[in-house]
Amino acid sequence: MNHLTIKLFATLRERARAAELNREYPDGTTVGEIWSRLLGEFPALGGHHDGVAYAVNQEYVDAHFRPRDRDEVAFIPPVSGGADAPWVGPVAIGREVIDVAALERAVADAAAGATVTFAGTTRIGNAGRRVLRLEYEAYEAMALSEMRKLAQEAGARFKIVRIAIRHRVGVVEIGETSVAIAVSAAHRAAAFEACRFAIDRLKEIVPIWKKEYFEGGEVWIGCQTSHPPELHG
Repeated sequence: MNHLTIKLFATLRERARAAELNREYPDGTTVGEIWSRLLGEFPALGGHHDGVAYAVNQEYVDAHFRPRDRDEVAFIPPVSGGADAPWVGPVAIGREVIDVAALERAVADAAAGATVTFAGTTRIGNAGRRVLRLEYEAYEAMALSEMRKLAQEAGARFKIVRIAIRHRVGVVEIGETSVAIAVSAAHRAAAFEACRFAIDRLKEIVPIWKKEYFEGGEVWIGCQTSHPPELHG
């Protein structure tokens, strides 16, 4: 038998009412089969069946992967390795307010003729409702690994000098920055292209989720299923 630690995030954690489970499965059981068993154990997870990704020991795997004894298996709802390349600057996740100017200083270089910065901030309105705050949750070890990989890919695709990325977790109030990316390059075109690539790729693959608290309710953005938002009052 394989003894596994199972991690659940965002909507999955809430529906199962558990962030971590310890389970035993026969040798050769695939992550897809484990997910099917969890669906039987926690019927509330059923609405997430099509969009869940699998990871073992902080690396994405397919449904046919067979984890081994003592592995960590993560089931990841949709998301709104190696030494770093020379162009990869600070990559971090934290609860502190993001200092965008400090991120720009981190990519400054005499070889750079242009610096492009993206800062995503919490806005007060979304989908016709008044937003009170956002709260971010991350599978932090894997999120950092994926952020470093995309930073390395940005440098491999575009002629940049340096790139730095920072993302917040926890509560982000209205007007505060939740994610910032700074890119320096010899020419502005490469800096713009790399910065756009990085934020688009981050939203696609990095396991960080956003919960919106609004007047009258709350909802996970990008993780919606057939279950309605939880309304209060």
